[in-house]
Amino acid sequence: MRRVMVRYRVKPAEAERNEQLVRAVYDELDRGQPEGVSYATFQLDDGVSFVHIYLSANDDRSSGLAEFPAFQEFQRGAAERFEEGPVVTELREVGSYRLLAGDGLGTMPGA
Repeated sequence: MRRVMVRYRVKPAEAERNEQLVRAVYDELDRGQPEGVSYATFQLDDGVSFVHIYLSANDDRSSGLAEFPAFQEFQRGAAERFEEGPVVTELREVGSYRLLAGDGLGTMPGA
């Protein structure tokens, strides 16, 4: 299994546009439903930093996302949107509990 974290910071004027581009990727993923892929994006509390977590059942170096036009659009112009990064980090899981599984998270108190 491949596990990758990508983090970056966008220019303040680009934060909303970046979020729109990310949401478009998720719309396409919902329609395409690629097998063996889990993906999540988080916006940090500074409003301009983003973290993407990508998990793939395949160990190959391709993300599998590159075939989606919305992901291609997200990547196009990234250098102009980004103020810092992207920093790509391969992750080695030590342990997890229901991370990205989608089960039970909606029933957490305060969720």
